[in-house]
Amino acid sequence: MINAAGRFIPDTLPGYRDIRPYAGPFATVPDGRRAGQKIKAFRPGTSKVLASLEEAIEASGLKDGMTISFHHALRNGDRVMNMVMQTIAAMGFRNLRLAPSSFLDANDDLIPYFESGVIVAAQCSGARGRLGAYLTTHRLQEMTILRPHGGRARAITSGELHIDVAFLAAPACDRMGNINGIEGPAACGSLGYAMVDARYADTVIAVTDHLVEGALCPVSIPQHLVDYIVPVSSIGDPRGISSGALRITTNPRDLLLAKLTARVIETAGYYREGFSMQLGAGAASVAAGRYLRDIMLRDRITASFAIGGIPGPFCDLLDEGIIQTLFDTQSFDARAIQSLRDNPRHQEYDVDHYANPWNKGAMVNHLDYVVLGATEVDVDFNVNVITDSHGTIMGAVGGHPDASAGARCTIITTPLIRGRLPIVTDRVQTICTPGETVDVIVTDRGIAVHPSREDLRENLMKARLPVMDIKELRDLAYSITGEPDPLPITDEPVAVVEYRDGTVLDVIWKPQD
Repeated sequence: MINAAGRFIPDTLPGYRDIRPYAGPFATVPDGRRAGQKIKAFRPGTSKVLASLEEAIEASGLKDGMTISFHHALRNGDRVMNMVMQTIAAMGFRNLRLAPSSFLDANDDLIPYFESGVIVAAQCSGARGRLGAYLTTHRLQEMTILRPHGGRARAITSGELHIDVAFLAAPACDRMGNINGIEGPAACGSLGYAMVDARYADTVIAVTDHLVEGALCPVSIPQHLVDYIVPVSSIGDPRGISSGALRITTNPRDLLLAKLTARVIETAGYYREGFSMQLGAGAASVAAGRYLRDIMLRDRITASFAIGGIPGPFCDLLDEGIIQTLFDTQSFDARAIQSLRDNPRHQEYDVDHYANPWNKGAMVNHLDYVVLGATEVDVDFNVNVITDSHGTIMGAVGGHPDASAGARCTIITTPLIRGRLPIVTDRVQTICTPGETVDVIVTDRGIAVHPSREDLRENLMKARLPVMDIKELRDLAYSITGEPDPLPITDEPVAVVEYRDGTVLDVIWKPQD
């Protein structure tokens, strides 16, 4: 079948449920009720603190074939997922489904557990490094599922993704099981992903290197959601949080993209007192906030709120009063962690609140602007952020499709060429965000506006910004790099890219050797 994004979707996929093809960003209407935890009761005097991971895993009732989860707030500094999986493997468990909020480079050590049958299925937002390559070239017992952050929250809260045991990296935890992410040697800031897992998993195990005597304050995840607590020597290194895409740039091309993006925000039509925004984690997206600051100070304009993963520069804008409040689902650096701890207008919230399309109003629905990056875009404005030029999984869907669907103006910032590769192409390798939810593409050679947004095009033209047709940008890219040959792929599907509503947006096929 051909879905609404124009992608061929097989009638069936091995190790995957009945296929519902993507039909449009708001075509699927939810039905039913929310899922929930098993009812449990702890008697007075019961201690939740156990001596080892082995003891906690035994107490959890983990069995072969169950689903376990982790959160990635510590990103490349996380040690909990690898530590727990090593213990689980040594205890002889097999055929487990692994459903973390995301995989990072630090999780390459999990490959032997996939090879040996300890793990037979993966559901996540994305994967990188050698593990991403492994998932691209190996079809697991069940189809690998890639979901956006809002889609993962939807799957969990609807019961589609049922978590049997959730292992939470807990930067600070008291003996009753109250947790926060702003204290301890591995403070990571917001626990926005962990909150959803803690609320819906049957058993929740907090793994902590900072066990607090007395009552913890403040509390992000309350004790009544936590079954067991395991003290360990270290849950990770917070210096690994702000690695990879999360960087401050001095690259002239990134700075040019940032300046153009700030000008698009200023002139597109939604820049006014009290507007709202989200800037993605890419270098140019973060830098756009610096240029937007100068424009807002000049005009004496303040933003009502900013959301998403929060980088340090946003916290500076909060302190200056340029942004009135921050809603933080993932803290991207030490500055953001400090701000969440010290500034009451910097609010922690969970990914259900942030981006779940099946609730009574996710925050993404109230965005005026969102600025996002891209691995490649095409002439239909579709965006890829998950696979590289070889078709290998090397990134994460993240909140990209969620914010793009919710915002009044979605801006994609990307260089026209990266290395020797054209980034504006005829057809992206993998669709992660459908083009009908994208409004503006900003490149270092020109700006394209979606044909359905003539209002934006007129506003940007009046501002004398370098507006071009998207096909002109493609032709310019090809004139420099040449037209790329189609990627040779096999007929073996290895992963499904789900849209936020659970429909199948695209399929990743195993590349030819």
